[in-house]
Amino acid sequence: MKTYIKFFAVLSLTLSIVACQAQKSAKNDCKMEKISKTDAEWKKSLSKIQYSVSRKAGTEPSFSGIYWDNHEEGDYHCVGCDLKLFSSKTKFESGTGWPSFWDAVDKCNVTVKQDLSYGMVRGEVVCARCDGHLGHVFDDGPKPTGSRYCMNSASLNFKKEMK
Repeated sequence: MKTYIKFFAVLSLTLSIVACQAQKSAKNDCKMEKISKTDAEWKKSLSKIQYSVSRKAGTEPSFSGIYWDNHEEGDYHCVGCDLKLFSSKTKFESGTGWPSFWDAVDKCNVTVKQDLSYGMVRGEVVCARCDGHLGHVFDDGPKPTGSRYCMNSASLNFKKEMK
């Protein structure tokens, strides 16, 4: 039994590393000017919860963020640098209590890093411009991508679509 567990753990880790490497290869085509601030500058420009989540990789409690149940049309931007990340057109009800999207507006605008915290293997999603923590991506989302970008409201600003 232990052999099977070790095998599947190694297989899972290997597949995760391969996926991250493929993501990094795709990122080579992306040219993103980075925004860098000191910790003091981030603290000054963000609220306590925004700072905790986006700069310290925290997580807001489920069903507590302002966007988990938002059904308005528009775009979700990074709270740290205002880069457009997600659209209401790809938002869906995941039942998790966090805003969830099946794709980013542009793959160059988000970076996925391997996250091994809490005994899990998952993809941490960060803003490609300011490296702000946004949430995690999972492979249990709807078609057409099968991805579930599970984001923190505290990492996002919503800009309502003007008609």
